[in-house]
Amino acid sequence: MNAQRMSVSPKVVVVMPAYNAGRTLRMTYEELPKDAVNLVILVDDGSTDTTLDVARQLGLEIFVHNRNYGYGANQKTCYAEAIRAGADVVVMVHPDYQYDPTLVPKIIQPIVDGTADVVLGSRLASGVSPMAQGMPWWKFVANRFLTGVENRIFGLSLSEYHTGYRAFRRDVLETVNFAANSDGFVFDQEIVGQVVAAGFRIAEIPVPTRYFPEASSASFVASSVYGLRILAMLFWFLLHRRGIRRSRRFDSLRARYTRLP
Repeated sequence: MNAQRMSVSPKVVVVMPAYNAGRTLRMTYEELPKDAVNLVILVDDGSTDTTLDVARQLGLEIFVHNRNYGYGANQKTCYAEAIRAGADVVVMVHPDYQYDPTLVPKIIQPIVDGTADVVLGSRLASGVSPMAQGMPWWKFVANRFLTGVENRIFGLSLSEYHTGYRAFRRDVLETVNFAANSDGFVFDQEIVGQVVAAGFRIAEIPVPTRYFPEASSASFVASSVYGLRILAMLFWFLLHRRGIRRSRRFDSLRARYTRLP
């Protein structure tokens, strides 16, 4: 892995995994700092609202799923198309306007500086309680519990893993086997496990979030299922790391990579 600072301006591609984001897509796009972004790719996962109409009006690079395959499946297309477009850095920005689009330069900076390979935008590192910003208390408690378990198993000390605001160095996405992951929401944690298994460096920056009716939010039942799937993924990760049962999902796609201490 190349851990040095990028000597030339990287090609930054923003990917937007979209599903029924017609009411929030425009304001999300308009707040993107255009001088820091070379291309915006939107993948529509079978939306039934005006998402595609708005995306066309904005002149985005659009890819369309013929039906709703799921959040993880959407990200698979996002990352594959960003790599195909020649991205050096890929930033996932949800088009539901929950995360602040103006922070793209900050989330890519550790990658540009060569101090990180993946950067997560943390709602819990901002010094402001997410509950004060509208996060339901039960989501906050579950986030804290799962993050604690993940930190212990991954050997890290991040403030949160359950964020949809993420930046990746290109070679991370070319190394981890993200195509083998779930098509559902647990994809977010599976790819983190793959990043850790491959020895890439993860950093985080604080980001505020917005909770409002148009912003996507999982129900209590869906969140509970998500939490159980994360625990199952961590179980298999632990078996893989200890050599008890190897999993192709956590194996690098590249024959050679450097495992960092």
